[in-house]
Amino acid sequence: MSDTPFGFNLPPEEPEDGDQGGKKGQQGGGQGPGNPFGFGGLPGAGGPGGDNPFAAMFGAMNPGDLGAAFQQLGQMLSYEGGPVNWEMAQQIARQTVAQGTPDGVKDASIGPAERSAVEEAVRLADLWLDDATSLPSGSASAVAWSRAEWVEATLPVWKDLVDPVAERVGMAMGDVLPEEMQAMAGPLIGMMRSMGGAMFGTQIGQAVGVLAGEVVGSTDVGLPLGKPGRAALLPANIAAFGKDLSVPMDEVRLYLALREAAHQRLFSHVPWLRSHLFGAVEGYARGIKVDTGKLEDVVGQFDPQNPEQLQEALQQGMFQPEDTAEQKAALARLETALALVEGWVDAVVHAAAKPRLTSADALRETLRRRRATGGPAEQTFATLIGLELRPRRLRDASRLWASLTDARGVDGRDGLWSHPDMLPTAADLDDPDGFVHGEQLDFSELDKMLGEAAGQGPDLRKDSSGTGEKPGADDDKGTGDEGKDDSGK
Repeated sequence: MSDTPFGFNLPPEEPEDGDQGGKKGQQGGGQGPGNPFGFGGLPGAGGPGGDNPFAAMFGAMNPGDLGAAFQQLGQMLSYEGGPVNWEMAQQIARQTVAQGTPDGVKDASIGPAERSAVEEAVRLADLWLDDATSLPSGSASAVAWSRAEWVEATLPVWKDLVDPVAERVGMAMGDVLPEEMQAMAGPLIGMMRSMGGAMFGTQIGQAVGVLAGEVVGSTDVGLPLGKPGRAALLPANIAAFGKDLSVPMDEVRLYLALREAAHQRLFSHVPWLRSHLFGAVEGYARGIKVDTGKLEDVVGQFDPQNPEQLQEALQQGMFQPEDTAEQKAALARLETALALVEGWVDAVVHAAAKPRLTSADALRETLRRRRATGGPAEQTFATLIGLELRPRRLRDASRLWASLTDARGVDGRDGLWSHPDMLPTAADLDDPDGFVHGEQLDFSELDKMLGEAAGQGPDLRKDSSGTGEKPGADDDKGTGDEGKDDSGK
């Protein structure tokens, strides 16, 4: 990550010689009554009026750069939104994308040929997947994204992931002050929270921008980051991914389209899955605690001239999972869910690609290793939110799904997605044979009963005589027999 805080550009260096260099430190540069804070003066300032308390922070910027810096600083301190300044995150992410990847590849607009190639690859991938899964196509459309378009499309989902943890940090930044000082330090607390939101926005923006240079689709991290039903691929990143694989680019694109289309089928036709995954993330986030000791040290030594101290503290990580049964269960639930999703996709894509692509095995292993190790951006998210979105048991889950296919067929395997309680657990990944050949739970009768109770099935008020009359149907009608006993009296 960049060492430059809040997206400011570094000021140009002072010349070692010459008029400007000779004037440094002559006026206003010392620490005396005229300059109690020890800030240096503006280059070329000739008297006490040249003292500039921001010179140490911004250096010899030209008027245009200085104005932009003050504008960004003003935006940072005036921010009053949620725990993350997402407007700043968006700006930083776009700036990071515009800089290009470390190998010098710049972002570019998508041309008609690339768009057509992606649409054709997704269309063919869906045809192949029809033979490998009982879940129908989930790709109502296929789009080719630039990196900047990926940033714009996925930021709302990152917001859902990061905000819960950032909220805890914002609260902790106010709680580190002694209780007797908090009433007097209202403005300071507000400023600290604004700065915290800006710093989170900067870090998240940088991470999203870097990740935009690595991902090849909208589901690379195992979560649906785009809109439902829209398969998306990034041609520039696909080209970078396949550059050194010695595999025809058409095959690389098609294999990645198979993975994207398989994810879309799963998330489109398993309606509870999206909320299940995000609920697991939120449950894990609720158990994260902030290392207030480290935060107290940082706040106690906070130097207004050196705001990157707080940023560095965020980069080093201040989050620790609670060592509780609930937190362990939330983490296990999330890791297992991610592994089951990625394992199912891996097994289904391999079944569809193996008979048709000569490079299927090589591409499968490359994707497995890439998913297992992650990249620098994923590591940044792990530091920022204390969570690695990585399926640690992908291979175990893939083998289990493949065994289920052999034992129960495609329909029996995919039928497990009909209810979350039917899915394998972490213990089942340890004993796949026991799960595959064990007794199958059938929730169809339960679902039928629930449907009938909700009024979607047969009318439960119909009597058992077959007459079609409902008990109490004439309760509101006068029959003239009121008050008579069973004998008619």
